[in-house]
Order: sequence, then structure tokens, then C-alpha cells
Amino acid sequence: MASDKVRLGIVGLGNMGKAHVGHVLDLPNTDLVSVCDKNDRSLQAVKVGAGVARFRDYRQMLDSAALDGVIIATPHYDHPDMSIAAFEHGIHVLVEKPIAVHVNEAQRMIDAYHSFQRQMPNLVFAAMFMQRTWGHWRKIKAMIDRGDLGRLIRCSWIITDWFRTQQYYDSGGWRATWSGEGGGVLMNQCPHNLDLYQWLVGAPSRIHGFASFGKHHDIEVEDEATAYLEHDNGMIGHFITTTGESPGTNRLEITGENGKLVYESDEIIFYRNQWSSIKQLRESQTGFDKVPCQREIVDFEGNGKQGHELVIANFADAILTGSDLIAPAEEGLHSIMINNGIILSAHKRETVSLPIDGDEFADLLQLYIEQSAKQPLGA
Repeated sequence: MASDKVRLGIVGLGNMGKAHVGHVLDLPNTDLVSVCDKNDRSLQAVKVGAGVARFRDYRQMLDSAALDGVIIATPHYDHPDMSIAAFEHGIHVLVEKPIAVHVNEAQRMIDAYHSFQRQMPNLVFAAMFMQRTWGHWRKIKAMIDRGDLGRLIRCSWIITDWFRTQQYYDSGGWRATWSGEGGGVLMNQCPHNLDLYQWLVGAPSRIHGFASFGKHHDIEVEDEATAYLEHDNGMIGHFITTTGESPGTNRLEITGENGKLVYESDEIIFYRNQWSSIKQLRESQTGFDKVPCQREIVDFEGNGKQGHELVIANFADAILTGSDLIAPAEEGLHSIMINNGIILSAHKRETVSLPIDGDEFADLLQLYIEQSAKQPLGA
């Protein structure tokens, strides 16, 4: 591209879309040229420059606006069709999390991207997993990747500080419904955490999930979920979440043969073993002696800016210079796979293997949509 700025449009002017307007206006490598929302009140209320075009139909925006890229911040079900329509116009896409509601739709948009990429090799497809920019997660990933923990043994995440009130769920008709959102805490609040889980320690191969639908709130989708995750390398995982606890907890433990990493209250602690626990359990001549370890507080640097802004700037850099993406949208399939796997397992009351059968989950989701209009869904 000849320009040093990327011309961007934003589709969806809810809470996140309005925030992205400010991000795009503030960044030195982006120009906001158009915004789109089917709600005329939202469209007219957003504060943008005089030269920014406003559209009620995203198709008209793609046809009429001089766009290099588009940020999609609409409800989840819209993401695949909007992304594919942008690809058809040769427009780069940054899509909000989750990239889709179920694995078949996620795969459909990824397949479409690859198809158009064969014609346009520089086409960029990114996801808004902005927590990958946060300093503590980047530090933990760096430590794992360079082998500080050695062979991984266990990853346990209690992420129950996503507290939401009934008023929150009542604030939008699409919220917390199978037809409008496609799920609850796993689909709305936890895509970031599920993405980070697989980004840090890899995707599991088997899941046994438990979910409670409307346990704490008058909603039809899950507001509490627990999962047991098995990995092919022998590591096990636990994932516990809810929107019904206050104050809640955000505690991540990752254990390896060389020690244990704990993240909680914006602090990373490394319990560093003096030697491998695997070596100790296999070779020790005593029955109970643990490996001596040292407690270390791990320093990390903050990112200095809002994560959303960093992801948008990175998206623009990828378009302008071909730089690597923080979060390629194809990787969004992994968190959707875990999400769908937990719900499918909870429904079947049995362990499921990954990749799940996408058709089976699509049928289950349709069943939930049909039942929601007839009777409450039990746990």
C-alpha cells in the first residue's frame, strides 16, 4: 500500500464498537472512514469526524466506502457472513471475539479466508484477542516457551470474577439467549480465557464438561461451567467459571516438572524446583521428600496501552508492512472448539474428543434454540 494509514470501517456500534471508534481515531496508522449499525439511534449518536460515512447496511458500506479493512463488532452470529462478505470485496477483517458461535461456522469463515487468500496473498484476517498483549500473560507464555517449567503436568484456572447482575442480562434482548448469543459465560465472557489457555499450554484432546443453565440468573444459557481437560502429552487441565460469584477469583496455576507458576492479583509467582520433580519421583531413595524449591516473584512489563488499541494497530501494521499478527483469526477456532466441547459434553454427560463433531453440536444448538421458546432448560 502506498499510504501510511489504513482506511477502516467499523460494523456494530454497541459498547465495543463505540470504543473501537475512539481507538481508530487515536492511532497514527489508521483513518476512520465509515461506521455502520442497523440501529439508527446508535448510528447517529456515535461521535466521528465530518468526513466519516454512516451506513445502516454493512453490505452498502462494503460496496460504497473506500475501505482497506473493517472491524466487526456485532453480535456473534453475524461474524461469519460479514467477514466473508468483506473478503469478497478484497477487504481485510478484524473480528471481535468469539469469531463465531460454533465450530462449523468458524471453519466456514476460515475456509473462505484461505480461498480468497489464494487470489489475494496479502489478505489479513485477525481476531480481537487483546489479552494476548497483557504483560503478565506475555511473560507466562515466554517462560513456558523457553522451557522454564519443563514438561507440563497441570494447568488449573479458576476464573470466577466475571460477575454479572440480572440487569446486565436484561439490558439487551440478544443477551444470554441461544438464538441471540449462542451461549452464556463461555461464549460471552470467557473466549479470552479459553484462547489464553490454548495459547499458553496448547489445545486439549478430550473434555469432560459440566454446565448449569440459569443457575444464578433468569437466563436460558450457562452461567456456571466446569471442565476437566486432557492433553495428549499427559497434561491435565481444569477450567472453572461463572458469572454468579462476587468477589470471585482469577487464579491460574501451571505446574511442570521444574516448578509451579501462579498468577493471581496481578502478581506472578514462580515456585522454582532445584531439580526435576519427575527425576525425584523416579529416582529418590526416600518415600516422602519433595523437591526443594524457591519462591520467586516474577517481574513483567505492562503493555502501556489498552490491549484493543494494540491489536488494531497491529492489524493495520500487518496490512501496511506484512508484520505478524498478535492473534490470527484462524486461532480463534481453538477457543470455539473448547467452548462447544464443554457444552456438548455437559449435555451428553460424557467425555468428548476434540475435534468435536461440528454437525452434532450444530444440531444440539438448534435443539436448545427450539426448546428455549417452550420450556426452561435444565442443567
